[in-house]
Amino acid sequence: MEPSPQIQQPLPLALVRGEPVTQWPADLFIPPEALEVILEAFEGPLDLLLYLIRKQKLDILDLPIVTITRQYMDYIALMETMKFELAAEYLVMAATLAEIKSRLLLPRQMDEGEEEEDPRALLIKQLQAYEVIKNAATELDDRPREERDFWRAKAEKAADLVPAVVPPEVSLDELLGALRSVLQRTEYFEHHHIEREVLSTRERMSRILEMLTTERFTPFQALFEPEEGRAGVVVSFLAILELTKEQLIELQQAAPGSQIHVRARA
Repeated sequence: MEPSPQIQQPLPLALVRGEPVTQWPADLFIPPEALEVILEAFEGPLDLLLYLIRKQKLDILDLPIVTITRQYMDYIALMETMKFELAAEYLVMAATLAEIKSRLLLPRQMDEGEEEEDPRALLIKQLQAYEVIKNAATELDDRPREERDFWRAKAEKAADLVPAVVPPEVSLDELLGALRSVLQRTEYFEHHHIEREVLSTRERMSRILEMLTTERFTPFQALFEPEEGRAGVVVSFLAILELTKEQLIELQQAAPGSQIHVRARA
């Protein structure tokens, strides 16, 4: 006989105290007060008072204690209705407001020359000091903070990374620039004797090869003899170009625009 197919049991809707619930309860009811949300969050009774004063656009120095006391008590009653645990400092502030209110309403007997003390003075000083601290804390919190508003990027090179120094190639413009500086030096050695000069490019190539070695570099300007004049400089330059073309010498420089050095190829 073929085995009967297994029927998968339905998954529970939820687990309540470790027990699976597979059916919706018939008396599911959400009380209306569960949907009420208090958006304002206060850090203490002074913070609540400061909020009420700003909301009503009242003057701290001329604080209407009756209005503020009524609003404060309404908020305390709302928290009790929402079944929030009230901190003792909120209740102390409520008692303080009630005391100030009663002192303002009750008549006082004043002696001659005695100045009446405003019962709101101490509360006003506390509110002013708290407002300064709260504004400073808000300004500090608005400033960019590391690992909250921005992060520092960190990058480290690999342990096996070896930098490779690649000397830049010598361009024709740089060669012409070096030639220009050599030609300027020849002007100091010009003379007015008219004579025929016989200059050989091949002979100058051999002379330059004798000056160079494969072990060290020689400055480009050292290959020229300014005493020979402009013609001698041109012949030396042509000889260097020909040696470079035949790959008998190597031109290099440490950085773009720096001095050019020459050595013989191995």
